Amino acid sequence: MNRCTRMATSSYCMLRRNLSYSLTNRAILMQQLRRWYHPPPAIAADFQGLLVDLRSDTITKPTLGMKKAMMDALLGDDVYREDPTVKELERRMAIYTGKEAALFVPSGTMGNLIAVLGHCENRGCEVLLGDQAHIFLYEQAGMAQKLGGVQPHIIPNRPDGTFDVSEIPARVRDEDVHCPRTALVCIENTQNVCGGKVIPLSWIDQVGSIAKSLGIPLHMDGARLMNAVIASGESAPRILQACETASICLSKGLGTPVGSVIVGSEEFMYKALRLRKVLGGGMRQAGMLAAAGLYAIDNMIDRLADDHRHAQQLAQAIHGMGSRSVKCSPAEVHTNIAIVHLATDIITPEQFCKRLLAVGEGEISEIGEVAIKVLPWTSDSVRFVTHFDVNSEGIEAAVSKLKYVIGEIDSQLD
Repeated sequence: MNRCTRMATSSYCMLRRNLSYSLTNRAILMQQLRRWYHPPPAIAADFQGLLVDLRSDTITKPTLGMKKAMMDALLGDDVYREDPTVKELERRMAIYTGKEAALFVPSGTMGNLIAVLGHCENRGCEVLLGDQAHIFLYEQAGMAQKLGGVQPHIIPNRPDGTFDVSEIPARVRDEDVHCPRTALVCIENTQNVCGGKVIPLSWIDQVGSIAKSLGIPLHMDGARLMNAVIASGESAPRILQACETASICLSKGLGTPVGSVIVGSEEFMYKALRLRKVLGGGMRQAGMLAAAGLYAIDNMIDRLADDHRHAQQLAQAIHGMGSRSVKCSPAEVHTNIAIVHLATDIITPEQFCKRLLAVGEGEISEIGEVAIKVLPWTSDSVRFVTHFDVNSEGIEAAVSKLKYVIGEIDSQLD
């Protein structure tokens, strides 16, 4: 067989393999798309009752006051740095966090990516972070993609959202030619996957001290930083004291429609501005969105305590039932997130979510027509997230529904 024949045969075999792989991938993709556009379970078409949506605090909608602030906002072109409302938001957030400067960006994912890329200026660096970190789990490995070329190096998170600080110096790599250079440590507060945990200040200080001694900056994913402020009673500057940078969401419990803010030094914000541009995050008349953030700073932070109280109310109600199948520990609920654990040999997360969304026969006469919308969190848990759009009456209705459904499940065990 001559060289041309061998190449043709090889190309044909590769084409067949790629075609088979593509067809398999296409089938998987279509299955995922069907789930995305038609997420199970669906609420009954004839449902006329109260729907309590506790999937996430990202579903909050702007208040009337926030909408008015958006409509009245002074505007300019923020790519030219001429939007006065964006500038004011950045000034206020820098003051709120005790940092020199701030930059408004479209999302928390972009904020974290900008921070990672700003600290890890050379390809082939690595970042130390927890294995339950949002940056690692849910941000599509942005740091490792084409613009970054940065490797995540994970450390096991404890249930309280921390990790063993002695792992930091043990895992730092620098001069060995076989290894990447460790350029950044990332932490998260509150820790979402661990159940909205408020990270102990002493631990943050310890991580910061170790990182500083090693010459490595510390970044905080502060998507729900304000929740940590309210729950701990500590100020944002104190929480962020050991951190060079942080990314803070305005579009979760604060109720704005879009946006996050990166905070740090003036020098770092110049890097961040360039990175925001290349990532497509430069917005024009962004003052309408920034105005929502300003309204949130003035009106939405202190009321996060209501969300925390509502999450505790849910946890206490479930815990008080002493169920064998559905459990939630109030001590594990620090902020607005409650993780409900299930005995999966009795009921799975998918089944539990489906039942909470349905209204059974005879249920209306006892508790009314109530449905709760939540999603499976892990293989044995469901996450409930309280927020501004669910008031006290909604939480009380959710408690009644949970008690009814849990009692129904437990009755089948007798």
